[in-house]
Amino acid sequence: MAGDLLPKFTLSTKVGYFPGTAGTEHSLDPVRLHAAVEQSARDLGREPDLVFLHSPEHSLAGPAVQSREDLREACAALDCATARGLWGAWGIATWDPMSLPALVGASAPTPSALMVRAGLLVGGRTLDAAEALTEAWGLGAGAVWGMSPCGGSTRAPVWARIDPRAFLRDGSRYSHAQAAFRVSYRLPRVSAVSVGTDEPAHLGELVGTLAAEPDEQAVGEYRTLLRDRLSSQSD
Repeated sequence: MAGDLLPKFTLSTKVGYFPGTAGTEHSLDPVRLHAAVEQSARDLGREPDLVFLHSPEHSLAGPAVQSREDLREACAALDCATARGLWGAWGIATWDPMSLPALVGASAPTPSALMVRAGLLVGGRTLDAAEALTEAWGLGAGAVWGMSPCGGSTRAPVWARIDPRAFLRDGSRYSHAQAAFRVSYRLPRVSAVSVGTDEPAHLGELVGTLAAEPDEQAVGEYRTLLRDRLSSQSD
């Protein structure tokens, strides 16, 4: 059944982490990135529609000039392979985007998509950096994806202490997990949110929340509070 359904889905994958002698290692080596996607295509039986460069910040801890060039080369390799038809499009997935906006040079190719952390548990600095990176690449909200909307687990103690339904209009109709998921589309503004598919019932519950309407005023006030807090910490 899975083989019959696979062509009906849009498939994305991430590359950037590889097995090494001391465990998993990160690399922006264009040759390794290219080989990893080719292996993914063989495993899937078809080319991916979208390839994300996974957490490039992990290999960009050196001097800014060198880091900017390393990022440009990795992006150029994915962009070139896309132009050759090896996959449909490429993007960037970053867990910690704070160092990346300053490394986006004018000569760097522009990704088709950007994936960042989203939701109420994302700190103000990370939200600002994600929005700055979106602007640096000139991407619209439709090209930005969110991930980890509940901070990794809907069973984390934090969800018993806060009520994310306050950020939805008519939020009483939804569970805390549903509300946290729906609000993540506004923190930052994204067009899609990546979630796990291990539990079909949970996935169905989240999909059912897409009809909910975020309270834009409440979300805006929350962002103002985050920025005010950052301002007070830097004074």
